[in-house]
Amino acid sequence: MIGGNESCTAGPIPMSYLTCLTYILGEWTGVEHIEDYLSYAVYLLWVLFPLAVVLLLPGVLVILFYTSILLLHIYKRKNELKEAYYNDVWEGARQMLATLWDGHGRIWHGYELHGVKNIPEGPGLIVFYHGATPADYVYFMARLLIQWKRYCHVVADHFVFRLPGFKILLDVHGVLHGPREECVTALKKGYLLAIAPGGVREALFSDEMYTIIWGDRKGFAQVAIDAKVPIIPMFTQNVREGVRTLGGIKIFRSLYERIRLPIVPLYGGFPVKLRTFIGEPIPYDPNVTAEELTAKTKAAVQALIDKHQKIPGNIFRALMERFQTQKKED
Repeated sequence: MIGGNESCTAGPIPMSYLTCLTYILGEWTGVEHIEDYLSYAVYLLWVLFPLAVVLLLPGVLVILFYTSILLLHIYKRKNELKEAYYNDVWEGARQMLATLWDGHGRIWHGYELHGVKNIPEGPGLIVFYHGATPADYVYFMARLLIQWKRYCHVVADHFVFRLPGFKILLDVHGVLHGPREECVTALKKGYLLAIAPGGVREALFSDEMYTIIWGDRKGFAQVAIDAKVPIIPMFTQNVREGVRTLGGIKIFRSLYERIRLPIVPLYGGFPVKLRTFIGEPIPYDPNVTAEELTAKTKAAVQALIDKHQKIPGNIFRALMERFQTQKKED
């Protein structure tokens, strides 16, 4: 037996460091055959490691959002700003964050943007399918700002405005709560505005079949009619394969409908290929009702899904598309 002051390499048969460590742990804990327990622990770690990875990877997006917030606070302090969130002085900050997010999109997803020519020179309402996270929209906004010098406001769910620390980020980017009057005002000022009619419900409870979940929402169509602007449909290929949810579990759906908070677990963060496609605009027509325009818009978004997304979505196939050398046409 090796005493407390003796070396593990003492004696005619030196012990390996791992064997020595196992022996010392056994002595300290008083557990016999502790190496069997350690081997089982290592096995469990090996088995559960992929699960831990797919649950933790979506947290990278949270880190990026809070990194953006930190950079904005540094920018604000450097420029000694107080309440000038809508001032042009924030243009440099928007460019900085656009570069950060566009870089992440390029590196992690090989992000591509197609059909920008379909966005009119003036105001317009962009309507898009909502993935499990809004990352694809952020990539779109960043690429649009960097390459085409166009900026797009967006309508977000009310819970986003209650997230700790997000106020400066939302103010700088002009994110709207969504009242119809506020949206119409923004469009009449000449802005581009984006909205996902499915909102949080579509984000959490749609799946690899890419089912559009809009319910009876048609307020966005009335906004376009009141502002007299075209609607531009948009869809991002493989957005469901990047991050998925456990929204198929009934208890999560019931809980959401009761408290209206997005507490459904996410998993993924896979580096799948993402391509955003912008469809042809639906022009303003004073003779079309909100119900008719809603149906036209839904059909246009569905047409983009049918054309550019293989159903059901497949994570492995979406990963392999990163290695395709030929880009898909607009």
